[in-house]
Amino acid sequence: MSQHLQSALTEPLVEEVERRAEEAGVDYEVTLESLNQWQLAWRKFKKHRLAIIGLGILGVLITVAIVGPFIMPFEFNSIPKPDKIVPAGRPPSLVHPFGETGGLQRDVLLLVVNGARTSLFVGFSSMAIGVIIGTIVGSVAGFVGGFVDNILMRVVDVMLSLPLLFVILVASRFFGNGNVFLIVVIFGLLSWMGISRLVRSLFLSIREQEFVEAAKAVGVTDRRIIFRHILPNAFSPIVVSASLLIASNIVTEAFVSFLGFGINPIYPTWGNVLSNSLTFLLQGNWWWPFFPGLMIILTVLAVNFVGDGLRDALDPRSRA
Repeated sequence: MSQHLQSALTEPLVEEVERRAEEAGVDYEVTLESLNQWQLAWRKFKKHRLAIIGLGILGVLITVAIVGPFIMPFEFNSIPKPDKIVPAGRPPSLVHPFGETGGLQRDVLLLVVNGARTSLFVGFSSMAIGVIIGTIVGSVAGFVGGFVDNILMRVVDVMLSLPLLFVILVASRFFGNGNVFLIVVIFGLLSWMGISRLVRSLFLSIREQEFVEAAKAVGVTDRRIIFRHILPNAFSPIVVSASLLIASNIVTEAFVSFLGFGINPIYPTWGNVLSNSLTFLLQGNWWWPFFPGLMIILTVLAVNFVGDGLRDALDPRSRA
C-alpha cells in the first residue's frame, strides 16, 4: 500500500513538471554528455564575452586580408590622372570611405586592406617560428637538465640581456633588405626566449609527476615521454603565450616599418602606411594615419582578448 500511495502522490507532480517544461520549450529528458578537454575549454571560452568579440574581430580581419584585395573596386597599382590629383588628398567619402592619401592620392582603404595581409602574415608566421624554437629549447633544457640546461639557459640569458629592439632594427636594416620572409625569420629568431623559459619551467614541474615516473619505469623512450606525456600537458600555456606573441610581433613590425627599417614600401604594411603619412599630417590629412593605426589597435586588442579567454578556458582550475 505504501508503494501505491507513493506513486499516486509523485505521478501528478511528474506530469505537472513535464507539462510546464513543454510550455517553456525545455526538454524534460536530460541526457548526460561526456565532454573532452577541448569541448570543456570551448564551453568556458564562450562565456568570456571579450574573447568572443576579439575572436570575431580577428576572424573578420583575417578574412579581409585574404579576400579583400580580390574584391576591392580599385586596383592597387592604379594612380589618378595628374589633373585629378589633390596634393593634400581627400577626406573620407562614399566612394572612398577611408579617404585618399596625399601625393599620389591612393585610396587609404586599399592600402589598409593590402597592408593587413602583410602585417598579419608577419605576426602569425614569426610567432610560429618563435614558438617552435622556444618549445624545442625549453623542452630539452627542462627534460634533460644538468649541464645542457645550464648551457641553454645561459644562452637565453644572454639573448634577453641584449637591447632586442635595437638588434631587430639593425638586423632588419642590414640582413632583411626589405624582404618580407627575411623579416619574418628575424622576428622569429629574436622572439623565442620567453617561450623557452615558460616551457622549461613546465617541464621541470611535470617531469616529477607520478605518470612520468611510471612511464620511465615501464621503459618508455624519452622521446615518447616528451611528446606524448609531458608536452600535451604543457600545451595550454604555450597556446596562450603564442597568442600574445602575435600581437607583440605585429606592433614590432609596425614600429620597424614606421622607422623605415622594415619591409620594402612596395609591399604595403600598416607600418609603411603610417610612415608615408607623416609628411602630409601637418597639411590636415588626419585620415591617412588614423585608419591604419586604428587597425593596429583593433588587432592587438583582439589578440589580447583571445589570449585572456584562452588562459581562462585552458586553466584546469577554473570552473566550467
